[in-house]
Amino acid sequence: MAKTTKAAAKTAAAKNTAAKDPSQTSVGGVKMPSLTKKYLREALENKLSRFYGTTYKEATKDQIYRALLLTVKDILSQKRTEFKKNVNNQEGKKIYYLCMEFLIGKGLRNNLMNLGIADKYDAILSDMGFSLDELYDIEQDPGLGNGGLGRLAACFMDALTSQDYSATGFSILYEYGLFKQKIIDGDQIELPDTWMPSGEPWLVPRTDKTCTVRFGGQIKEEWKNGRCEITHTDYTEVQAIPYDIMISGADSEAVNSLRLWKAKSMNQNFNMALFSQGEYIRAMEESNQAEILSKVLYPADNHEGGKLLRLSQQYFLVCASLQSIIADHLRTYGSLQNFSEKVAIHINDTHPALVVPELMRILIDIYSYTWEHAWSIVTKTVSYTNHTVMPEALETWDERLFSFRLPRLHMIISEINRRFCAELWNRYPGDWGRITNLSIISHGRVKMANLSVVGSHTVNGVSKLHSEILTDTIFSDFYHDTPEKFTNVTNGIAYRRWLCYANPALAALLDETIGKGYRKDAAELEKLLAYADDKAVLDTLADIKYQNKVRLSNYLMKRNGIKIDPDSVFDVQVKRMHEYKRQLLNALHIISLYVTLKENPDLEMRPKTFIFGAKAAAGYYHAKQIIKLIYEIGKDLENDPKLSKKLRVVFPEDYNVSLAEILIPAADISEQISLAGKEASGTGNMKFMLNGALTVGTLDGANVEIAEAVGRDNIYIFGHTTPEVEDLWRQGYRAADYYSKNPTLKKAVDALKSGFNGVSFEELYHYLVFGNGTVADPYMCLADFDAYQAAHRTIAADYENRDKWNRMSLTNIAKSGIFSADRSIREYADNIWHIQPIQKKNNR
Repeated sequence: MAKTTKAAAKTAAAKNTAAKDPSQTSVGGVKMPSLTKKYLREALENKLSRFYGTTYKEATKDQIYRALLLTVKDILSQKRTEFKKNVNNQEGKKIYYLCMEFLIGKGLRNNLMNLGIADKYDAILSDMGFSLDELYDIEQDPGLGNGGLGRLAACFMDALTSQDYSATGFSILYEYGLFKQKIIDGDQIELPDTWMPSGEPWLVPRTDKTCTVRFGGQIKEEWKNGRCEITHTDYTEVQAIPYDIMISGADSEAVNSLRLWKAKSMNQNFNMALFSQGEYIRAMEESNQAEILSKVLYPADNHEGGKLLRLSQQYFLVCASLQSIIADHLRTYGSLQNFSEKVAIHINDTHPALVVPELMRILIDIYSYTWEHAWSIVTKTVSYTNHTVMPEALETWDERLFSFRLPRLHMIISEINRRFCAELWNRYPGDWGRITNLSIISHGRVKMANLSVVGSHTVNGVSKLHSEILTDTIFSDFYHDTPEKFTNVTNGIAYRRWLCYANPALAALLDETIGKGYRKDAAELEKLLAYADDKAVLDTLADIKYQNKVRLSNYLMKRNGIKIDPDSVFDVQVKRMHEYKRQLLNALHIISLYVTLKENPDLEMRPKTFIFGAKAAAGYYHAKQIIKLIYEIGKDLENDPKLSKKLRVVFPEDYNVSLAEILIPAADISEQISLAGKEASGTGNMKFMLNGALTVGTLDGANVEIAEAVGRDNIYIFGHTTPEVEDLWRQGYRAADYYSKNPTLKKAVDALKSGFNGVSFEELYHYLVFGNGTVADPYMCLADFDAYQAAHRTIAADYENRDKWNRMSLTNIAKSGIFSADRSIREYADNIWHIQPIQKKNNR
C-alpha cells in the first residue's frame, strides 16, 4: 500500500468514491443509453426546457433541482421496467414488506450514489454554475417515519434491492409525517411537517391501481348453496390511491418500489347546497373524514378518537396493500393456487397484524376458499418481526371499538380465536391461565401480538438477547407450544449510506487501505485490522474524525445557530425520547459534572460537548419534561462563560436522517444506555460503531453482539445485566437507597429541585426518589448511576491515549460488517421468506 497521508485522505474525501468508469454503457448490467456526461447533460437541459420553459442559464436552483430529479426518475424507471420483466420471466418469489413507517431520508444523493453517477452530475452542474451540494440541501426529509422501526424498514428495502431481490414495501403517504419539532424555551412544540413540496417529485402516481377500503357498517350472513354468503351494508368507503417511490440499490440490477397509500373520499358529489348556505365545514366533512387517514403518522391515542384513527390507519394500509398484492399475483399467474409459493408477506411489528384476518376475509368472502384452505395459505405466507420486549408496548384494541369499526374482521378474528383456543384446550385441558395468555381475544381486548404469532409461520426477534427474552417471557407459552416457529435475525443497517455516502473521507481511507470490495461485501471491513498498529492510518483516522466534527459544527451553526467546539469530545445520544432509553441517566451524569465544576471551577478536564437529538410523542408528558431538563441545563451552562468552555449541552431540534448523516460520523462516544432487557436491538449503535465512535452501553439489545464482536476492551459496558435487573425487581427495588448512600448521586438528584436556568424540576426529583404514584425510578437510573460514572471516567482516561483510542475506533469499524442489512436480509431470505435473488441478465 502506498503510504497513507492526511492530505491524500482529504483529497479523496472531496471525490465521489463510488464513481463508475466514464466509458460504462449500462447501470447495474441493464441495457440503457450510455450515461455519459453528454447524455446526462442533454437529459437535464431537456427537462428544463420541457417542464419549466427555461435554460440552465436562466433557471432557478429549485428548477434545476426538480429537473435533476426528473432525469434520475427516468433512469430508475427504465431500470425498474427491465427488472420487473426479469422477475416475471423467472417467476421469482416476491417479498412484500408492510410497515407503518419508512424513514427513508433524502433520496437525491442516495440515488445518484447508488447509480454511480454523482460525480458526473457534480461536474455537469459545476459547469452550469450550480453546486450539487446546494441541490441536496433543497430536498427535505420525507415525513414517512419516526425512529428505529422506520429506519430499519428503509435499510431493509435498500439491502433487498442491492442484492437483487424482488421486493415491495407498503406504507401510508403521510401528508404531514409525525411532526416538525420546535424547541421554544425548552418546551417541545409540534408543528406540521410539510415535507411534500420538495419530496413530491419523487412520487409516481399510480391512479390506475386505486382501490377501495370499507369501514363500519353491518354484516349479514346467509347460507346459500352450501356456503356462507356475506353481505356488507351501511359501510363507509374510502379510496386508497397508490403513489410509488422507486428504491435503487448499489451497483444492482434491481429497482424496487415503496408503495404509499393516500386516502381520498369516495363522495364525488360536492354538497353545493350546504356550501351556498355557509355550512362550509359540513360541506367538506365527508371528504375530511376520509382524507384524515393519511394526514399524520401516529396520531395521539390518549382518547377514543385517536384510537379509532390509529386502528383505521392500520386497516387502511393492510386492506389496500393486500388488494395490490393479490392483483399483482393474478396478473402474473391468473390463479391464487400458488399464492403462498410465490408470495411472502412480512409484517414489521404489530401495526400491520390485520393482514392475517384481512387475507382470510379476501380468500373466503371473495374467492370462496374454505376456512381450512384459506388458513393454510395465510399461515404459509405471513411472517412477523417483533420489536418490543415490554408488555405494555404490545398493541391491543378494545373489542367494542374494534367490532364497531371493523365488523367483518372482528367476526373472523373471533373465529380464529375460537378454533385456536379449542386446540389449546385439547392440549392443555383445564389450564385456563395458559389459554387466556395465548388467546387472541380476552377480557374485552384484541391482542395484536398474539394474532401475529398465531397467523404467522415464523416469528423473529431482532437481536440474540431480544429473541431469548421473547421466548423466556412474553411469548414463553407460545414458544413452549410451537418452538420451531421462533428464530432470531439481528438487525442491520444500510452501511453504504451510513459509511460510503455519509462519511466519504473514511470511505476513501478504506478504499486506499483494504480496497473497494467492502462496498459490496461488508465482511471485508475486517481487513482493516491489519492496520491496527499503523501510525499513519491511525493518525489519518483521527484527522477524518476531526474534519467530520468541524463539518457538524458548521452545519449546526447554519441550521440551528448552535456553535460547538470541534476540539471537544463529542458525546452523542440520539434516539426516540423515552424513559427506557434513559436520557435521564445521561442528564444526571452531566449534572454531576456540572456540580463538580461549580465546586472546583479550575478543575482540569478535556472539554466535552454532550449532544442530544430526540422527539417525544406529542402526548408523552414525562418525556417532554426530560427534553426541557436537558435544554435548561444547556442554557444554564451558556450563562457561565468559564464553565461552558469545559462543558456544553446542546439539543438540536427536529432530529432527522439528514442530521444523523452528519452527526454520526462526527461522534466520539455513542450513548446506548437503555435499561438491560428493554431495548430490542437498536440500529443507531451499529451506525456509530461503523463510523468509529466508541460505545458506552448496557448489555442490552445489539450491544451484546457488538461487545462479542469487538471484545470488552473496545467497548464500555456498564450497569446491571438483564438477570440482575429482574433480581432487583423481585427483591423490591428501592431507588431511595441508592440516592441516600451515594453522595455524588444525591447532589445530582437534589440539583433537580433547585433547577437550571431558573426552572425547577422537582417533579423529576420525586419521580426518581419517591415515585409519582407509582414505583420510583422505574428504569433504574439510580441503580446504574455509579457504574455509568465509572465507565465515563475510564473513557476520559482512554481518550487521552490517542493511539489507544484510535486503535479502538479502528477495531470497531473493522468489526462492524456483521451488522450490515445485507446480512440481515440474506438471513430473512434464506430462513424465513425462502426467496432467491433474481438472476442477473448477461447483457453487458
